[in-house]
Amino acid sequence: MFSQRVKNVMEQKRVLTASPQTTVFDAARQMESMRVSAVMVVAQDQLVGIFTERDAVFRVIAAGRDVQTTLLGDVMTPSPQTVDPDKSFGYALVMMHENGFRHVPVVDQGKPVGIVSSRSALDPDMEEFVSEERRRRHIK
Repeated sequence: MFSQRVKNVMEQKRVLTASPQTTVFDAARQMESMRVSAVMVVAQDQLVGIFTERDAVFRVIAAGRDVQTTLLGDVMTPSPQTVDPDKSFGYALVMMHENGFRHVPVVDQGKPVGIVSSRSALDPDMEEFVSEERRRRHIK
Protein backbone atom coordinates (compact mmCIF):
# COMPACT_ATOMS: atom_id res chain seq x y z
CA MET A 1 0.00 0.00 0.00
CA PHE A 2 2.75 2.48 0.86
CA SER A 3 4.39 2.17 -2.54
CA GLN A 4 1.13 2.94 -4.34
CA ARG A 5 0.86 6.33 -5.98
CA VAL A 6 -1.14 8.95 -4.08
CA LYS A 7 -3.51 9.24 -7.04
CA ASN A 8 -4.53 5.60 -6.48
CA VAL A 9 -5.22 6.10 -2.78
CA MET A 10 -6.64 9.63 -2.58
CA GLU A 11 -10.25 10.41 -2.00
CA GLN A 12 -11.72 12.08 -5.06
CA LYS A 13 -15.45 11.60 -4.69
CA ARG A 14 -15.57 12.93 -1.14
CA VAL A 15 -13.46 16.03 -1.65
CA LEU A 16 -15.03 19.19 -0.33
CA THR A 17 -13.93 22.61 -1.51
CA ALA A 18 -15.12 26.02 -0.40
CA SER A 19 -14.12 29.64 -0.85
CA PRO A 20 -12.35 31.63 1.87
CA GLN A 21 -15.60 33.64 2.26
CA THR A 22 -17.57 30.54 3.37
CA THR A 23 -18.65 30.69 7.01
CA VAL A 24 -17.43 28.03 9.41
CA PHE A 25 -21.07 27.11 10.02
CA ASP A 26 -21.74 26.45 6.33
CA ALA A 27 -18.48 24.54 5.95
CA ALA A 28 -19.25 22.41 9.02
CA ARG A 29 -22.70 21.56 7.65
CA GLN A 30 -21.18 20.54 4.32
CA MET A 31 -18.52 18.48 6.11
CA GLU A 32 -21.21 16.69 8.09
CA SER A 33 -23.33 16.12 5.00
CA MET A 34 -20.42 14.66 3.03
CA ARG A 35 -18.99 12.87 6.10
CA VAL A 36 -15.53 14.39 5.63
CA SER A 37 -13.20 15.98 8.14
CA ALA A 38 -11.45 18.55 5.95
CA VAL A 39 -12.29 21.28 3.47
CA MET A 40 -9.87 22.44 0.82
CA VAL A 41 -10.18 26.21 0.61
CA VAL A 42 -9.96 27.33 -3.00
CA ALA A 43 -9.85 30.73 -4.71
CA GLN A 44 -9.78 31.04 -8.50
CA ASP A 45 -9.25 27.27 -8.85
CA GLN A 46 -6.10 27.43 -6.70
CA LEU A 47 -5.66 25.89 -3.26
CA VAL A 48 -5.20 28.68 -0.70
CA GLY A 49 -5.80 26.77 2.53
CA ILE A 50 -7.27 23.82 4.38
CA PHE A 51 -9.80 23.77 7.20
CA THR A 52 -10.17 20.66 9.36
CA GLU A 53 -12.15 19.44 12.34
CA ARG A 54 -9.19 20.32 14.53
CA ASP A 55 -9.25 23.88 13.22
CA ALA A 56 -12.94 24.09 14.10
CA VAL A 57 -12.22 23.01 17.66
CA PHE A 58 -9.00 24.92 18.32
CA ARG A 59 -9.33 28.05 16.20
CA VAL A 60 -13.07 28.58 16.39
CA ILE A 61 -14.80 26.93 19.35
CA ALA A 62 -11.95 27.17 21.88
CA ALA A 63 -11.26 30.73 20.75
CA GLY A 64 -14.90 31.69 21.34
CA ARG A 65 -15.53 32.72 17.74
CA ASP A 66 -19.02 32.82 16.25
CA VAL A 67 -19.42 30.00 13.71
CA GLN A 68 -22.15 31.96 11.92
CA THR A 69 -19.87 34.89 11.09
CA THR A 70 -16.32 33.51 11.14
CA LEU A 71 -14.99 32.92 7.63
CA LEU A 72 -12.80 30.02 6.59
CA GLY A 73 -10.22 32.48 5.31
CA ASP A 74 -9.75 33.72 8.89
CA VAL A 75 -9.25 30.32 10.55
CA MET A 76 -7.89 28.01 7.85
CA THR A 77 -4.33 26.82 7.61
CA PRO A 78 -3.04 28.99 4.77
CA SER A 79 -0.78 27.62 2.04
CA PRO A 80 -0.82 24.04 3.36
CA GLN A 81 1.79 21.53 2.39
CA THR A 82 0.62 19.46 -0.55
CA VAL A 83 1.57 16.30 -2.34
CA ASP A 84 1.79 15.50 -6.03
CA PRO A 85 -0.54 12.71 -7.23
CA ASP A 86 2.45 10.72 -8.52
CA LYS A 87 4.29 10.61 -5.17
CA SER A 88 4.05 7.44 -3.11
CA PHE A 89 1.43 7.15 -0.40
CA GLY A 90 4.25 6.33 2.02
CA TYR A 91 5.81 9.71 1.23
CA ALA A 92 2.51 11.41 2.10
CA LEU A 93 2.23 9.46 5.37
CA VAL A 94 5.74 10.42 6.44
CA MET A 95 4.95 14.06 5.62
CA MET A 96 1.83 13.91 7.79
CA HIS A 97 3.66 12.17 10.64
CA GLU A 98 6.65 14.52 10.65
CA ASN A 99 4.51 17.65 10.53
CA GLY A 100 1.70 16.58 12.85
CA PHE A 101 -1.25 16.83 10.53
CA ARG A 102 -3.77 14.28 9.28
CA HIS A 103 -4.72 15.52 5.82
CA VAL A 104 -2.68 16.41 2.77
CA PRO A 105 -4.26 18.07 -0.25
CA VAL A 106 -3.29 16.45 -3.53
CA VAL A 107 -2.45 19.17 -6.03
CA ASP A 108 -1.63 18.93 -9.72
CA GLN A 109 -0.21 22.14 -11.22
CA GLY A 110 -1.67 24.22 -8.40
CA LYS A 111 -5.17 22.80 -8.67
CA PRO A 112 -6.60 20.54 -5.97
CA VAL A 113 -7.48 17.11 -7.36
CA GLY A 114 -8.01 15.11 -4.17
CA ILE A 115 -6.97 14.60 -0.58
CA VAL A 116 -5.22 11.87 1.37
CA SER A 117 -5.54 11.35 5.07
CA SER A 118 -3.84 9.23 7.66
CA ARG A 119 -7.14 7.39 7.91
CA SER A 120 -6.46 5.96 4.46
CA ALA A 121 -3.76 3.85 6.04
CA LEU A 122 -5.88 2.35 8.79
CA ASP A 123 -5.44 -1.27 7.87
CA PRO A 124 -2.88 -4.00 8.62
CA ASP A 125 -0.24 -2.14 6.61
CA MET A 126 -0.38 0.67 9.17
CA GLU A 127 1.23 -1.55 11.79
CA GLU A 128 4.13 -2.13 9.41
CA PHE A 129 4.50 1.62 8.84
CA VAL A 130 4.57 2.42 12.56
CA SER A 131 7.10 -0.36 13.25
CA GLU A 132 9.37 0.81 10.44
CA GLU A 133 9.18 4.43 11.58
CA ARG A 134 10.13 3.44 15.15
CA ARG A 135 12.99 1.29 13.87
CA ARG A 136 14.36 4.18 11.82
CA ARG A 137 14.16 6.54 14.80
CA HIS A 138 16.29 4.17 16.90
CA ILE A 139 18.92 3.78 14.17
CA LYS A 140 19.72 7.53 14.09
